[in-house]
Amino acid sequence: MVDLAFAENRFGLGPRGDAAAGGDPRGWAAAQVRGAPPRLAGVPSRREVAEGLADYLAVQREARIERREAAPAPAAMMTAADMPKGDSAAAKKQIDPDVRMARREGRETYARLVAARVNAALTTQTPFLERMSHFWANHFAVSAQKQTTLGFAGLLEMEAIRPHVTGRFGDMLLAVEQHPAMLFYLDQAQSIGPNSQLGTRAAARGNNRGLNENLAREILELHTLGVRTGYAQADVTEFARALTGWTVAGIARGPGARFATGEPGDFSFVELLHEPGARTIIGRRYAEGGVAQGRAVLEALAVHPATARHIATKLARHFAADDPPPTMVVRLEQAFLKSGGDLPTVYRALIDSPEAWDPASVKFRSPWDWTIASLRAVGISALEPMVSVGTFRELGQPVWMPPSPAGWDDDAASWAGPDALVRRVEAAQRIAVRAGDRVDARALAPNLLGARLSDKTKTAIARSESPTTGLALLLASPEMLRR
Repeated sequence: MVDLAFAENRFGLGPRGDAAAGGDPRGWAAAQVRGAPPRLAGVPSRREVAEGLADYLAVQREARIERREAAPAPAAMMTAADMPKGDSAAAKKQIDPDVRMARREGRETYARLVAARVNAALTTQTPFLERMSHFWANHFAVSAQKQTTLGFAGLLEMEAIRPHVTGRFGDMLLAVEQHPAMLFYLDQAQSIGPNSQLGTRAAARGNNRGLNENLAREILELHTLGVRTGYAQADVTEFARALTGWTVAGIARGPGARFATGEPGDFSFVELLHEPGARTIIGRRYAEGGVAQGRAVLEALAVHPATARHIATKLARHFAADDPPPTMVVRLEQAFLKSGGDLPTVYRALIDSPEAWDPASVKFRSPWDWTIASLRAVGISALEPMVSVGTFRELGQPVWMPPSPAGWDDDAASWAGPDALVRRVEAAQRIAVRAGDRVDARALAPNLLGARLSDKTKTAIARSESPTTGLALLLASPEMLRR
């Protein structure tokens, strides 16, 4: 038996404690497929982020020049009076205050973006689509740990993922791969065709700037086909050649940057960097066509059978079980292939899958999932930017900072360790204190957990020494840790 609480936990972000309970669970999920995630408030523009990064890089260059000019002469040429006083670290701090200021501004931009995402998740009227936005952001993972991606990582989700959540997978794929966050994160802006015009000029000067295969490899391994799906190293190299020339405008970084045209932060194709010639990738030939060559490869990958299987497997793992049910994978795969990657069609097949509604099959919540569900449960509607950043950092899942391009793991083994559980208990206590006496855990529990609420948890809440303790027990209960 499933109820609306089950649907809100499995397909959404958890029930809002201040919302009315009851309703058709499958209808609740299916109705959202026709919608679209709203634009987020408080999000800086791409121009603002790009100009901030350009300023930072300029300040960094100036600081390096100052350090070189301030560097002491070689020891053999120095007198005792010329010897530097104090340590080099202190000297560097005196030289680089503008760099520290620029870094701080980048962190503030990142915090604004995190808060926008958190607050949208706490108040959304379409939590299924919000969950799908988070799913795709993790599928196309980038990390804000690089200075070049600190501000852009959040914008990747806002600009390339959310507008396409109810569109075609191929459109989302193209938007992601041409976004500055992905181009910087995977060093595509550093790639140069060895036989391109700029490549041959550099080689003539003894500067062999090389091809960078990072973006091509991750598109094949992570974004589309999946690992071990019939492509070879030669396909990666040829795809990387097809992508040469893809860069970012308005930010002086990488070979040929001065030839990039467009507004700061825009995708730009620099023909002078592009490796000439036709390419053969996974048995298919792509004629020379400049920027169109790379796009043609992406279009083919977006509807490839291996891509359909890879996406279907990840969706089944996310919504049904750590070990994806094979029948569900096949159902989603067929929906993807028959629709040409139409995502609403895939979502409807997902919602119609009985495996996703099996109460015996539970998913352990990640720190992001659990925190958002807990905050929604107690009726919190907003967090301040730095609180948003610190909350998820403390729980081990800082927003847009996965450990690798593969994103955060989506299984219990990654999140159910003893230390992680202790941190959640401590966080549950903090959330309960913030909610205060206005939330009665005894009344909240049935609406929050529905039929999954156990007698053991009800008894523990009823016997708690205070309303705050009872609420903390509810938020840290086994039922709440799962969805």
